[in-house]
Amino acid sequence: MNKKTVRDVDVHARRVLVRVDFNVPLDKATGAIADDTRIVAALPTISYLRAQGARVILCSHLGRPDGKVVEGLRLGSVGQRLSELLGVPVFKMDDCIGEAVTRAAFSLENGQVLLLENLRFHPEEEANDPAFARALASLAEVFVNDAFGTAHRAHASTEGVTHYLPSVAGFLMEKEIDYLGRAMENPARPFAAIIGGAKVSDKIKVLDNLVSKVNVLLIGGGMANTFLKAQGYEVGQSLVENDRLEVAVAIRSRAQERGIKLGLPVDVVVGDRFAAEAESKVVSAEAVPADWRILDIGPKTIELFRGMLAGCKTVVWNGPMGVFEFPRFAQGTRAVAQMLAASDAVTIIGGGDSAAAAESLGLADRMTHISTGGGASLEFLEGKVLPGVAALNGK
Repeated sequence: MNKKTVRDVDVHARRVLVRVDFNVPLDKATGAIADDTRIVAALPTISYLRAQGARVILCSHLGRPDGKVVEGLRLGSVGQRLSELLGVPVFKMDDCIGEAVTRAAFSLENGQVLLLENLRFHPEEEANDPAFARALASLAEVFVNDAFGTAHRAHASTEGVTHYLPSVAGFLMEKEIDYLGRAMENPARPFAAIIGGAKVSDKIKVLDNLVSKVNVLLIGGGMANTFLKAQGYEVGQSLVENDRLEVAVAIRSRAQERGIKLGLPVDVVVGDRFAAEAESKVVSAEAVPADWRILDIGPKTIELFRGMLAGCKTVVWNGPMGVFEFPRFAQGTRAVAQMLAASDAVTIIGGGDSAAAAESLGLADRMTHISTGGGASLEFLEGKVLPGVAALNGK
């Protein structure tokens, strides 16, 4: 990585503003933290800063309060959980800027931790307002961005503050950029990508970029329906994007021109309706009944994909193979996760639903890297420059 990291700056006795991603899922009934993965992911950077004698000021957003104070989206429970994980008090503020916040920041002692309130209670955060960014920056002497999940957004706390402070990457940010960057720029080959999810339109740019880089491209999920229809197959009542058929044809042609092995479903699991309890059966991809819809890849496709992945040295996976939230239509996604967990390849899961699937199946710790950023990892796979990364100081 060609950006400075937290190792490259002296933080002893200095106030360090750290952008973390504490946008954790909350239990709808109780408001309690449903999954603390993102808090745990920030611990290495926070613990390192404390060990170096830094005065740590953490800032994050939570949910979508749209620039207003929403009581249910305060960061109190996050601060409590963080305190438990660190084993030290975490001082929690009721705002992220203002006189009280400034006083608290300037009175911190070495190794102490202050957590600011939800950044998005202020509309200026998402607007990347310079005055708001300056107010945040005025709290500290160094800025560390460890929130890869928001790095694709040019917000005040990701891009704006870098205009006023020395700005470096935290360990989580470094890890994300290293793994995703190596996969996209210099992967061990053969290099395979497995792309799923509902729509081609969501991932056109990802497919466009990958088709010039990979040796094997496997397509599943709802987006595969559009590729199947572009080949002249009937797909019944399946989700399909008729306005993207030419895109599917173009990507297939480019894959053929480059000698890329392109894997599409040869059989599918269909349901008589979109529901967890739908009647289901396995049919050939060429024989989808008119009143049924494709909801997963079939067993022959799973074996086809297994064979195509055999011997691959790097595999990136983004997007489920079917409607995996319905157990009856989760087998394709489960099988892909199990293939990768058993593989000797470098396996990188590109956040979002694929990460959730690996976590729910208990296979997360058997993957090389699971990205914490759904949208950010997607834009990285598209080949886009992420504003929150570009703004950091170069080595």
